[in-house]
Amino acid sequence: MTLQGEHFLCVPPSKDKHTMLLHGFHAALFAQRHRFALWVPVWLGVGISIYFAIRFEPDFNLILSVLGICLCLVLVTKLLPETLRVLVWVPIFIAFGFLLAVARSHAVDAPKLGLHYYGPIEGTISHLDRSTSDKPRVTLIHPTLSKISAARTPDRIRVALHSKITGTPLTPGARIMVTGSLSAPAGPVEPGGFDFQRKAWFDGLGAVGYSRNPPMLAEPANPNTFKLRLFAFRMWMSGHIQKQVKGQSGAFAAAIITGDRSQIDPNLLTDLRQSNLAHLLAISGLHMGLLTGFIFGFVRFGIAAVPVLAVRWQAKKIGAVIALVAGLAYLMISGANIATQRAFVMVAVMLIAILLDRPAITLRAVAIAATIILVARPESLTQPGFQMSFAATTALVATFEALNKSPMWHGLNRGRFRFLSPVFSLVIASAIAGVATAPFSAFHFNQTAQYGLLANLLSVPVMGMLVMPAAVIAAVLSVIGLQGPAFWVMGKGIEWILGVANFVSGLEGAVIRFASTSSATLGLFTFGALVLILIQGRGRLVGIGLSAIALGLWSQSDRPQMLITDNGRMVGIETGKGRALSRDKGNGFAAKTWLENDGDGAIQSAAAARMVFDKSQWRYDVVGQSVYYVWSKSPDPEVLRTACVEHALLISPQIKDRVDGPCHQVNQISLREGGAVAVWATPQGLKLQSAKDVSGHRIWNE
Repeated sequence: MTLQGEHFLCVPPSKDKHTMLLHGFHAALFAQRHRFALWVPVWLGVGISIYFAIRFEPDFNLILSVLGICLCLVLVTKLLPETLRVLVWVPIFIAFGFLLAVARSHAVDAPKLGLHYYGPIEGTISHLDRSTSDKPRVTLIHPTLSKISAARTPDRIRVALHSKITGTPLTPGARIMVTGSLSAPAGPVEPGGFDFQRKAWFDGLGAVGYSRNPPMLAEPANPNTFKLRLFAFRMWMSGHIQKQVKGQSGAFAAAIITGDRSQIDPNLLTDLRQSNLAHLLAISGLHMGLLTGFIFGFVRFGIAAVPVLAVRWQAKKIGAVIALVAGLAYLMISGANIATQRAFVMVAVMLIAILLDRPAITLRAVAIAATIILVARPESLTQPGFQMSFAATTALVATFEALNKSPMWHGLNRGRFRFLSPVFSLVIASAIAGVATAPFSAFHFNQTAQYGLLANLLSVPVMGMLVMPAAVIAAVLSVIGLQGPAFWVMGKGIEWILGVANFVSGLEGAVIRFASTSSATLGLFTFGALVLILIQGRGRLVGIGLSAIALGLWSQSDRPQMLITDNGRMVGIETGKGRALSRDKGNGFAAKTWLENDGDGAIQSAAAARMVFDKSQWRYDVVGQSVYYVWSKSPDPEVLRTACVEHALLISPQIKDRVDGPCHQVNQISLREGGAVAVWATPQGLKLQSAKDVSGHRIWNE
């Protein structure tokens, strides 16, 4: 028997076992032939993941070898049957993803501050936001630092302003002077944790710090570049919106239109996160889709309402063009951050599909958007925004593609109960998006919202039917000064959303907390989910098994018995009541991250109260292994030698030299070279692991 299709040739059936297996393999490949393109971003992602997972920076010889292998594999594809070529393209795309990540990492290379710096800082304001401690924060370009040459000065620095700002307005393009403290971006606060050094590298940040002195104006604002002029316009628009819509509703409105989140109350952020509504604040696919969808529909139905135009103009394509232009304008006005760029690419792919008379909302369109983003910014793969948005989009498109093949679903849309179809669609979409993003929320934020479905059902329709349409109408009417009523409607819609967030986040058990796990576990879960969605036939059931294994591994994840900050100032010890911290103040980011990664909702002061520590010297047993801590710069050498004999671990953050003795040691030099330390209790004794042991020597941490 011969099957033909796209030059496919099937092996004739035979009683020979091996031949039958080969026949089955070819048949399985033939069944997936229309899905091969959907796997391109997956294999690119595997290659990018390999680059970020290795513990060394690829040298020229390795890069050349990978290129050579790629070329050889491309040549091999010419010699293989059509059905087997796809198998060779898999390693080619993986290698290409690896090389993309290498190229991007070196393309963003920029000066990074070496030693700690304290002194005068001068620079031009290019961005405004707020720090995690809710302090105003400025990003400065073209900075100058006293006694540091221009060649060694970072291109971009970020300074949190801890003093009260009086007299000097922080305006885009203004050049300010301030005295402050700067250092190179810090590494992970625990081995295997979030790597801020890597994020700062790709963000172009060469130094971060703070100032306790008010800034002074060096030069008035002179936005002499398009980027600065656009930033100034965004800040003006943000202020204008907040004058029209008062309070936190106005701050929310400014955030979803201009991307300016500097006036958002931290308590509001907490409510949004605990109710699973934080995605409404971050400008992403939902906002871009609602805005362009409203404009597309408005233009299309507007033309259809005029019979003369309806028969002469292609309303669908005109609507797509206008929506595409509007999406581009929204991208620029909102600040064009990574999440918004990603959303625009996804929307643009779908609108261009309409212009080309192709189906707009398909898994192929999602795959094209993901491929474009990964090629342009490979580092996006590691970011929660990319993972969560594509997880939700892929799951939603796959679900509704399946529903569209269901006679029952078609019956619902055409029967007498068709008015319920939008309601069912909303419930299904909210549930699927919540389930798809929950593992990524648990991994990156160590929590999921138990009542997120309820909150989204009450809020997303208001966002789509009131808030975003009112924003578009307000923008149009502002030309003639009649934007007031539209802003009023927008404000009322936002008030409802914020009220829902406050109510849902206050419900008992609103948040479920999770301990952290490894990136490999999340990767296995994701790959299993993709197999389930992208494979056709019974083979997709393998995906359920892979995801189940990943969840099992996650449930067995263990946390270190002890954690030590990279300056040695704070130690966290796991107890029966949770992790006890040696300090109730200071090292706040590390404390918050440790507790979150434990799945612990306590604040630093509460965790510090779990055990009383002498801040300068203490002893503690970790699962039968004794630990001795000393903060003094000049302790008695004999005391240290005795401690190293009597204890399994000696922590002396201010001592450079190693003490003679059999114990494990953490001192100033080891902390400086290796960063934060995790301590595990094993049957063989204590096991120490530094942040550098996990991350290795990479271009962003050298």
